[in-house]
Amino acid sequence: MACLGSSLAVAADQAEQKTVAALYQEKANLSGHHVQLRGKIVKVNNAIMNRNFLHLRDGTGKEGSNDLTITSQDTAEVGDEVVVSGTITVDKDFGAGYTYPILLEQASVSKVGH
Repeated sequence: MACLGSSLAVAADQAEQKTVAALYQEKANLSGHHVQLRGKIVKVNNAIMNRNFLHLRDGTGKEGSNDLTITSQDTAEVGDEVVVSGTITVDKDFGAGYTYPILLEQASVSKVGH
């Protein structure tokens, strides 16, 4: 029994594999979940409020729900294909008009194929 329990605990800590479209579709149930995505960086704003803001697209979703904003201490360049892993936050308001319906925070960013 103990072996089964510890193996379930390990599986529960692993990031859920998601697409950008799935995050928008399931956002009401994902706040606080650890997820992983793969896609291409389309915009980068470094060193804003002590973090880097990256925008990722993976070819899923439609206009308005096809771009995921990521905050991280890591960065990447526009055009980089990356795997990101972090925690979902829903309806984040940084003030000054900067609100995000869904945000991947404290993400790790790993470039693919480099």
